[in-house]
Order: sequence, then structure tokens, then C-alpha cells
Amino acid sequence: MRPRWLGAGALAALALGGYFFSHHHSSAASPKKGAHASSVPVVVGRSTTRDMPVAFNGIGTVQPLSVVEVKVRVDGQLDKIAFTEGQEVHAGDLLAQIDPRPFEVQQAQAEATRAKDEAQLRNAKVDVDRYTALIDTGGVAAQTLEATKAQVQALEATVRADQAAVDTAKLQLGFTRLVAPMDGRVGLRLVNAGSVVHITDTTGVVTVTQMHPISVIFSLPQDELPDILAGASHGKLPVVAYTRDGSRSLAEGELSVVDSQVDSTTGQVRLRAIFPNTDRTLWPGSLVSARLLVRTERAVTVIPTRAVMRGQDGEYAYIVKADQTVEMRPVTTGQSTDGFTAVVSGMAAGETVVLDGQSRIAPGAHVKAAESPPAASPGTAAPAAPVSLPAATSATSASPSPPS
Repeated sequence: MRPRWLGAGALAALALGGYFFSHHHSSAASPKKGAHASSVPVVVGRSTTRDMPVAFNGIGTVQPLSVVEVKVRVDGQLDKIAFTEGQEVHAGDLLAQIDPRPFEVQQAQAEATRAKDEAQLRNAKVDVDRYTALIDTGGVAAQTLEATKAQVQALEATVRADQAAVDTAKLQLGFTRLVAPMDGRVGLRLVNAGSVVHITDTTGVVTVTQMHPISVIFSLPQDELPDILAGASHGKLPVVAYTRDGSRSLAEGELSVVDSQVDSTTGQVRLRAIFPNTDRTLWPGSLVSARLLVRTERAVTVIPTRAVMRGQDGEYAYIVKADQTVEMRPVTTGQSTDGFTAVVSGMAAGETVVLDGQSRIAPGAHVKAAESPPAASPGTAAPAAPVSLPAATSATSASPSPPS
């Protein structure tokens, strides 16, 4: 009888445990009072009004305003290298010295020849004076006087040629000193001291590159040209250079010139911006992202760019209505800057838009909205969590941000 009693007790215990498990599971699965059974959690923000800068972004190349490859102008042996690679130099600083002795000898020879011809010229002039005094007394023939005058003229021409030879020798001697043609930075040394250099050499001694100011040449689509020209007619347009990926600002400058024609093969127009570059943040030859500000639109309705979705029929955003259901609202957008997009039509300021979770909802879906944290101030790193739309600020006073 004992095994039968144990079997019956086990069956009763199993039945009681099943009842408690079923009751507890159904209680946990049932929604709480006041909650919607199909609510989808989403992160939301609000549309608002702010000043919106209109800017165009393009990839460009840093190009110095002047680059000079210093070459020799006379043949000779390179006696001395007077610079250090990477050194900052000023116009007139000595860079290298060619052995000057052969050119000093040539100058001395030219000066000696000039002195000899000047002595002959003085003697010929004395003869002319003496013959002129004797011509009236018949002590000298008129033909002799004329020949002496012709000799004086020939010697004067010879002395002038001698002076030109002396000047040429001095010039050649001066060419033995290779000096910096401008302020800039010298690159790598291309020849070594002791080498024999020639004016026919294809390479120079060193290259001097102007580092400041410096320019950035970038391209923009021709469709943006009317806005650029309209903005430039009111003054200099600001340009900000960023790293190639747009993650960090490098320098601020101004638009200098718009190219006179559009490239017909690409439909792009080239522009040049000038930057002071006193801190050497822009390096010649490097690729940068340039952002050109053409104007600032005042009191524009904007939403976070994350709220803008793209479908087959165009752009749209999910709007959270008062009953916590969502509506798919078609919108027409404008410029995107600082993580926000201008809404030209389709939305008013103060509406609630879905920022995250769009892939889990559909029109009419019931959502559980959570406000996003406060936005970071302009120029600071964005937090990991979603950020909300900041209060309306003036785009002219805010520091530029990387291109979107």
C-alpha cells in the first residue's frame, strides 16, 4: 500500500505545480492596466524653428600659391649646402654655394681688359686735343685729326663692351649663391655637397614651397553655381576645410575665385579658397573636404536628419499623433546641416517625429514614445545615445560643423 500512496501523492503534486505555473505565466503575459497590447517602443524628437545655413560640400586638394624648384644657373662644384631639410626660410636666405673661384678669376680678367682699354681711350683723347690745337697752324693734317677722333669713338665702344663683360662676370659670380626666392619651407635635398652641377640638369637643388597663405581647390556641381555667384556678389563667402572624412575641422578661410568655365565632361565647376594657414594645419597635396557657406535662411522649420526616410514615392517622416499612433507624412526637404534637415513643406514646427525605430512600425501603429536626451552643443562630440533637436539658434554665430 505504501507505493500506491506515494504514486498518488506525486500525481497530486504535479497537478498542483502545473496549475501555479499556468496561472503565473498567464499573469505575466497579460498587459498591464492602461497599456496597449501592440505598442512599439520608439525614440522621438520634435520639429522646431531655427536659422539654417545653406552650405555646399566638395572634395578638394590643398595647393600652395607658389612652389619653386631652385636650380643652378652656372656650372660648377657645389661647395656647401646651407639649409636643413624641412627648414623654414625667408626670401634671400642662402641655400647653397657653388665654388666661386673660377668666376672671381673671370671677373678680374674682365676688369683688367676694361682698365687697359680705358687707358688707350684717355691717350686717344689727348691726341685729339693736341691735333685740334695744331690744325690751324698746319702742324698736322686734317685727315690725321679725323682718324684720331674715330679711334676715340672706337675705344669708347670697346670700353662699354668691357664694362658689359665686367657686369656679366659679376652676375655669374652672384649666381654661385643659391638663395631662397620667397618665404617658405624647403623640402628634401636633391643633391649633395661636392657634386658637380650644371644648368642643364633636370633636377634642382631643393624645392621651396609657400606654406602660408595657402589655397584649396575644390569642385561643386554646376547646379549650385547660381547660389554661389549670388552669395559672392554680397561679399566674401566663408569656407571651412575639414579632414577628408569630414570628422574634424582644420582651417577657416574665404572663397577667392570661381573658375571661368564649367567642365563639360563632369558638370563641375572649380573654386579656389584662401586660408591663412599660420598653424600649418593644411599641408600641400593633401585631400580635404571643403564646406562653402553661401547664405543663411532665417526661421526655418527643421527636424533631425534621422527622422527623414526615403521610399519609392519620395521622402517621408513618421509623425506621432495625440493618440500615440503614427502617421506616415510625405515631406519636401531642403538643406541638411549639423544633423538637421530643413522641411520645405509637409510639416509644421512643434510636431513629434520618430527618430529611431521606424523599421518596426507602419502607418496606424501604436507606439510607446521615449524622448531623446538633450543635444550636445555645437562643436562637441555627439553622445552615443540619440540626441534631441536643440533650441533655435543663429547659424551665423554657431561654429561650423563637418559636412554631412
